[in-house]
Amino acid sequence: MSLIEKTLSVEKIYDGRIIKVEKQQVELPNGRQTTREVVKHPGAVALLAVRENQVLLIKQFRKAMDEVLIEIPAGKVEAGEERIHTAARELIEETGLEAGKLTLLHEFYVSPGFCDELISLYQAEELTASSEYTADDDEFIELFWLPVSDIESLLQSGQLRDAKTILALQTLLLNYNNSK
Repeated sequence: MSLIEKTLSVEKIYDGRIIKVEKQQVELPNGRQTTREVVKHPGAVALLAVRENQVLLIKQFRKAMDEVLIEIPAGKVEAGEERIHTAARELIEETGLEAGKLTLLHEFYVSPGFCDELISLYQAEELTASSEYTADDDEFIELFWLPVSDIESLLQSGQLRDAKTILALQTLLLNYNNSK
């Protein structure tokens, strides 16, 4: 049995600066028709910046949740930009650091039930201060370094509510535990 839904029509509902919303009429594998509302997103990168057994985290107010979240640095892919270049650019913009080495760890969908956003998670190493540091005018970020030895207690504390950050820190712990 095929699991594929055939798109019959697409109606653009919203065309914003970051997202687009479509209403799609689809035919289900059983032949019935239904409507899907889909958020189209250009994609993002997230950065697991590591140095001297510490990981770089940020605190940032997120209006959608109306709260300050603890996250790893991340940012949106610009049109035509390769994801590894987005990773390098976002690391500089959000942290003032450059990575001598960027390694792709995972790619994952954030909310595949309604959104096509794909995040590429990179590990950033060999970090140095960047001479190109220019923070975005609308971003207010607090940086802090967390010892790898404190990750497990932070994960268990309930303070982390951002999925990309939880995934990144669990991946880091797994890699550290496997290298021992």
